[in-house]
Amino acid sequence: MGRSKRVVDMAPGFSVRSDYQVSIEPTEKRIRALFNGKTIADSDMVLVLSETRHAPTYYFPKADVHMDALVLSERHTHCPFKGNASYWSVHVGSELGENIVWGYEQPYEEAEEIEGYIAFYWDKMEAWYEDDVQVFAQSNEAKNTKANPLVEWVLSEAWEATTSRELTHRLVNRLNECGMKVIHIAVAIRTLHPLLAAISYRWKKSKPEVERIDSSYDSLVSGAFSNSPFKPVIDGAGGVRSKINPVGENEYSILDDLSAEGATDYVAMPMRFSDGQINAITIATDGEGGFTTENLGHIHEVLPILSRLYEVHAKERSAATLMHTFMGKHTGERVLNGQIRRGDGEDMHAVIWLSDLRNSTPLAETMTRAEFLVYLNQFFDGMAGAVVDNGGEILRFIGDAVLAIFPIERNHNNESGRDACSEVEMACERAVNAVKAARSAIAETNIELLSTGQPEIKYGIGMHIGDLTYGNIGIPERLEFTVIGSAANEAARIEAMTKDLNVPVLISDTFASAYLGELVSVGQHQLRGVEGKRELFTVRDSSV
Repeated sequence: MGRSKRVVDMAPGFSVRSDYQVSIEPTEKRIRALFNGKTIADSDMVLVLSETRHAPTYYFPKADVHMDALVLSERHTHCPFKGNASYWSVHVGSELGENIVWGYEQPYEEAEEIEGYIAFYWDKMEAWYEDDVQVFAQSNEAKNTKANPLVEWVLSEAWEATTSRELTHRLVNRLNECGMKVIHIAVAIRTLHPLLAAISYRWKKSKPEVERIDSSYDSLVSGAFSNSPFKPVIDGAGGVRSKINPVGENEYSILDDLSAEGATDYVAMPMRFSDGQINAITIATDGEGGFTTENLGHIHEVLPILSRLYEVHAKERSAATLMHTFMGKHTGERVLNGQIRRGDGEDMHAVIWLSDLRNSTPLAETMTRAEFLVYLNQFFDGMAGAVVDNGGEILRFIGDAVLAIFPIERNHNNESGRDACSEVEMACERAVNAVKAARSAIAETNIELLSTGQPEIKYGIGMHIGDLTYGNIGIPERLEFTVIGSAANEAARIEAMTKDLNVPVLISDTFASAYLGELVSVGQHQLRGVEGKRELFTVRDSSV
């Protein structure tokens, strides 16, 4: 037919055969493929693509395929030397073969011969014929199967990395040991975090330490992200391969930056997690002529395994993030460290904080659900935000109330070198600072609310200090880590007195005796359910 075999990308500067090759050649045979009794493809112009460690694949010109039986799907995959593949499903009668046909509609230069051609999964078709003779297995020509040096590295070393930062650093070292002359790597992983959309790990030859970059949700709608190679990869369109123009005017601004550093070639590839989440890895080289097919083939082969290693680290981060977000840092760490059974816990000494939103019931009745949630979160921003910023631990949001603690070390000589007495004093100081910060934040919020005709936020805060039992309660199927004990009950009674005395902040005499700063007495009062009267205190100007 006058068509000749082409071997893609022999490694430049070497006369020996590369250990990873892609070849494209015509076959003199007439090839037919059937699905559910119907001939879907029939051609004597078929190309055979052979790739190291893969069975040969027939590519049919679209003109010789019954395209009316094919339905374009949303699936895309990426090959770093063939390009981005689109997929079709085959529908004949009552039979549907999903995503069993693919083609590279705009293949990279290395595989330009297969533009306008499509291929079929061999085992998904009903029957195959070569020159009208049915065949049951693709012929397997001898091919070089020399071991991929990255596979050995993944099995013997990469899995030992305990963090994504360490794994990235080890990957850079191994790629360069294999002669790839990498000058840039970035691994971007989408994350389950209330504030962060993604976490990236970036290494540059000019700055050899692996840098962690946190990306907010706002960054995903920024122009910088929209015009970056990451977007098509994350969106599922496949990957990006680009030889870098040394004089600028590259498709992406990052390529101009890399060009200034001497880069010659760049690839962005999807990394899929087991749940289907698409992440991305980008690699640039300053090697003469760019990446070889052997380079990209080796990376492409181990990418699924690398993805799983990064996924393990990501799942650990997500678990810690979710524990800290929904349970608090102190509590979350204990659960992650194994305190997961009912009854697990510890005795502790702590400042107990309980704050409550005033008039929440009538507010909820007069506001829409969305308005009230915004209002409630404004209250939590001021209260809970102040607690966290001053070293406290949020235990629970109880409707419109916040239960928190400021833990106190019991050791007389703890790791910081401070004695137990100073730990109590510091916890009390942090708690009072949190009160002042919350009062200031709520005051600023109230100015905004009143300017728009909304009701101001009113609140009560009760604080006490004492011994608590801190652990898991509930049923085996649904546990909650919380504090119980008479000290917690007394804190609740003190907070309830803020309504009766019309004083927003009330503090126990036990707390006052341990606090070194100035507090103002509001007299002796009887707490419901507590024997005897107790002197209560407040922070100066707490009525503001």
